[in-house]
Amino acid sequence: MDDLTYGMRKNMLTELFLDAGYKPMKLKELCMFLHVPKDEREELKVMLDRMISEGIIMTVEGRYTKAEPSEYKGIFSGSTRGFGFVKIEGREDDVFISEDDTMGALHGDTVAIKITKKGIGDKRCEGQVIRIETRANGDIIGTFDKGKNFGFVIPDNTKISKDIFIRSDNDMGAVTGHKVVVHILDYGTKNKNPEGKITEIIGHVDDPQTDVLSVVKAYNIPVEFPEDVERQLKKIPDQVSEADLTGRKDLRDWQTVTIDGEDAKDLDDAITLTKENGIYHLGVHIADVSHYVTEHSPLDKEALRRGTSVYLVDRVIPMLPHQLSNGICSLNQGTDRLALSCLMDIDDKGNVIGHEIAETVINVDRRMTYTAVDAIVTDQEPAVMEEYADFVPMFELMKEAADVLRTKRRQRGGIDFDFPESKIVLDDKGYPVDVHPYDRNAATKIIEDFMLIANETIAEDFFWQELPFLYRTHETPDMERIHKLMAIIRNFGYYMKAGRDEIHPKEFQKLLGKIQDTPEEAMISRLALRSMKQARYTTENFGHFGLAVKYYCHFTSPIRRYPDLQIHRIIKENLHGALDEKRQSHYNKILPDVATSTSTSERRADDAERDVEKLKKVEYMSGHIGEIYEGVISGMTNWGMYVELANTCEGMVRLADLDDDYYYYDDEKFAIVGETLGTTYSLGQKIRVCVESTDKMTRTIDFVPVYDDVTV
Repeated sequence: MDDLTYGMRKNMLTELFLDAGYKPMKLKELCMFLHVPKDEREELKVMLDRMISEGIIMTVEGRYTKAEPSEYKGIFSGSTRGFGFVKIEGREDDVFISEDDTMGALHGDTVAIKITKKGIGDKRCEGQVIRIETRANGDIIGTFDKGKNFGFVIPDNTKISKDIFIRSDNDMGAVTGHKVVVHILDYGTKNKNPEGKITEIIGHVDDPQTDVLSVVKAYNIPVEFPEDVERQLKKIPDQVSEADLTGRKDLRDWQTVTIDGEDAKDLDDAITLTKENGIYHLGVHIADVSHYVTEHSPLDKEALRRGTSVYLVDRVIPMLPHQLSNGICSLNQGTDRLALSCLMDIDDKGNVIGHEIAETVINVDRRMTYTAVDAIVTDQEPAVMEEYADFVPMFELMKEAADVLRTKRRQRGGIDFDFPESKIVLDDKGYPVDVHPYDRNAATKIIEDFMLIANETIAEDFFWQELPFLYRTHETPDMERIHKLMAIIRNFGYYMKAGRDEIHPKEFQKLLGKIQDTPEEAMISRLALRSMKQARYTTENFGHFGLAVKYYCHFTSPIRRYPDLQIHRIIKENLHGALDEKRQSHYNKILPDVATSTSTSERRADDAERDVEKLKKVEYMSGHIGEIYEGVISGMTNWGMYVELANTCEGMVRLADLDDDYYYYDDEKFAIVGETLGTTYSLGQKIRVCVESTDKMTRTIDFVPVYDDVTV
């Protein structure tokens, strides 16, 4: 075969091997697929061998496939048992790394690996760390355990499996039980623990609030504002001046309310609503934070660094200082405030038939709470209706308009995950005294519906103007996850229609409707949510799968989310005709980084909030050891099953604690099956459990099952 012929055939075969739909084939299968005559098969074999020698393809168990690179780079995710996984961009499955092959990598490190064993079927690829590119853990938070001449710090993050060795001259006087920040001096090796130096003592594990501070430190969440921010704050006025009103639409005589939680202090959205000739005139007025937080200012840089406010059980770590978020940028009752308003005309089908975006000045007539509004629109409580008599007609109109918008969203397939959130009540020392579900009421849903339509309207407006923008994107789920979900729900008698490559959000909506008020509702709802991709910020508009809309952004919370603040600037520049080529080029340059950093900040805040909630739940249940509860089996693993109680706390029943000679996890039935007695525990099943133990270090609760009032 001459070089020209080989080159042409090689290109054709390379294209085949690189095709995403290609499945590795043996020589005989390739010959049949390519219709190669028997007398030319040896020639094809010679050609494939030559491609192997050139590093274009390789064989795995006799099957030809594209050659793997000699190394990959990715993020190492550790485990309590020392092994880990590496996530490689572009590869669907993580690569398993055994404890002996980690090369001392710690959770979060960027590593280079080589593949040592190809994955076949359900088995993952296996690999070996060959180089550590970037260390993620300069400082680690943990609990100090003091010895005679040295000590160890046990990391709070259980995915860091090695304790940190501390010499006595580096322990800063810490004693056993102190929560500390330790700076890594030596990362150690496979057989040697990392070594560190304590740089800060946060407090003792038994001290109130030390646990929350430890989480804040672990996620490197900024708490104190830098001096240049404090200096800028002194220049910001406490009241709106006459000069600020120039060119603004004056809406101070419109009946306007805010509706928030009882404890809220940063009131960044207000509502006006009237109805005329069958058309709702809805005004969503958002605090004009960008008027005070100007681009490139110290406040702006710090807000971008933080990305979002962080709402922990016992505190809020704000994106902007309280002097702004609770002061001039808070839409307080009876005060003039600057706003950016989205004024919408909505018909009786929920369609926005006209809208205006304007810089405005408003004056809120009443600061309302969700509880009070719900008492009016749901319960019609006479005393509350009398107290707010002048506003009752508007609240009733709000309920009517919100129902119209919600009906439209339901018809197009918008998914409404109505999870009960956890309400954790603390005493004055920060100790949890009660945990219970906190459900949304009619008033919270009204505000949610109005914010959604404003976000959607703004996003569609700027999409069609083809201007630089930040969108809130929720992409179509990965179908492999959907098929796994479908397999689980089939065990409960439910099904979803899905094509080979996509599923409509309405299928999720139908599923949620079918499982409503069933024992398995919470469990299946969470599984459905986990089957979806995470929403993120993007500069391109990919639509929002969960809401079933083509256009969506975050416009309504610039006090607590940087993307909202960023697009407020774009909107205002556009209103003033200032988005020329130079400014558009500026935004096209900075927005991709803003989208990435704010998406990352959001994940950090979510993880911190979740960790603190887990801590407080464990702390609460530690006061209820030996008590019996009824729960629902919410998850299954090959070492036990998770049980969620009615108060939203979740713990584990381990296989060893079940009353049978032998149990195993059947992932086809999603059940724990007893071999000897034939007992089966399935997802969604009700079960009575006793609280056996808790562990704040690992943030876990252990249950044992209860049979006929006898605990096993």
